[in-house]
Amino acid sequence: MKDATLAPNRHAKLRQAALSRIAQLGPFLEGSLCSVKRRGCAKPGWQLTFKQQGKTRTVYVPMELVGEVKLWTRNYRQLKKLIRQVSRHSLGLIRGHVANRRAANRFRASMPD
Repeated sequence: MKDATLAPNRHAKLRQAALSRIAQLGPFLEGSLCSVKRRGCAKPGWQLTFKQQGKTRTVYVPMELVGEVKLWTRNYRQLKKLIRQVSRHSLGLIRGHVANRRAANRFRASMPD
């Protein structure tokens, strides 16, 4: 049976780089953190808004956790970006493999017996 390893090319290298950045990413949290005006208070309150089973949910975020939650939501956005990169480069590997196989078949077909 043939070994199905892919030849190292730019897609393989870039995909591996994105995967290693994913491994280094810290805690993440899906959602948007936004400030809200509170009646009678000079400082704004903070809420995390996210989707759960198709419904929009909102959770109050205490002031002590706002900095940390901002980091988590930023990490989530970075994670989504890296996942898209990995998918794009994986697709590039598939397309390159198919193109190489077709080119090899054309070459074999053009060779005299």
